[in-house]
Amino acid sequence: MFYFLLPIVIFCIFMSLRTLFIPNTLKGKFVSVENFLYLGAVYLTIIIGFGLIYILFNLIGMPLLREINYPHKNIFETSFYFSAMTLFSVGNGDVLPQGLGRMVAVIEALIGYTLPAAFVARVVLNKEK
Repeated sequence: MFYFLLPIVIFCIFMSLRTLFIPNTLKGKFVSVENFLYLGAVYLTIIIGFGLIYILFNLIGMPLLREINYPHKNIFETSFYFSAMTLFSVGNGDVLPQGLGRMVAVIEALIGYTLPAAFVARVVLNKEK
């Protein structure tokens, strides 16, 4: 099951990021409800996708995350919380990546840093066309 779900989750994350590079899908004003909802949907897809990656690895007995204060918390809550904290570059330090989780967290953090810049560049370039 793991080897079936992991590629699907990675594919969904990739397709969500890919939408930033498809021309002429965002039209109109620089600041609009549509642009805001679009960016929110991309962020939500990435948070859920990486949260599912952490959960899938935990389900096969290879936990990628370790909680400091509450080690017996719900893995679903912890995974999505850590995913959001990593994507938004907040990182409170109460959940730590371990092993392969460090590389997954680095990839998610890189996406989190570049996503706003890519979105702004896309809106500006589409406005000029």
